[in-house]
Amino acid sequence: MALEDELGAAAEAARAFLDVGEELAGVVAAEPAEGLRVYLCAYRRGETLTWLVLSAGCHPLADRQVVREAASIVGLCELARESAGGGDLPALGARLAGLACSERPEGIEMAVAAAAELERVVAPPRVASPGYLDAIGTAAVQLERTLGEVGRSPFAAAMTSGTGAVEALASDVLRNHKVPLA
Repeated sequence: MALEDELGAAAEAARAFLDVGEELAGVVAAEPAEGLRVYLCAYRRGETLTWLVLSAGCHPLADRQVVREAASIVGLCELARESAGGGDLPALGARLAGLACSERPEGIEMAVAAAAELERVVAPPRVASPGYLDAIGTAAVQLERTLGEVGRSPFAAAMTSGTGAVEALASDVLRNHKVPLA
């Protein structure tokens, strides 16, 4: 089944858990461990979010560890996607393409290609997983190298500084999960 179909089925199952006044805000596929597909579902009522992690078969999960790992990998992948290439890949690609046409600095073709590859890697649909996170990191570092970054990677620095937000997401998911966790 295609990922879009899986997400559609998970969203349909998630709607059965809507409370009065809530809307389904989103569903993200995740593989916190190899071979373990789950769906992190976000529900919104005003400014309040609640969460539900569904199994591959679209049944609610109550395993605290699996729920934490799912929320953490989703948070890490989102942080990586937002941080890669400075966060605005289309604008970066356009700037590099403009330089390639106007000034033609040495190595610009490699930079344009690296930016396009990074944009391809982060494009949806995607499954939040350690492999996806690695792919973003590899493409981001390759782009940084082609742009002449030396020393500490800006991408790595952004990932390091964002770990608190990832932990906050995981804690929020655990605290506001729709089914009791064991």
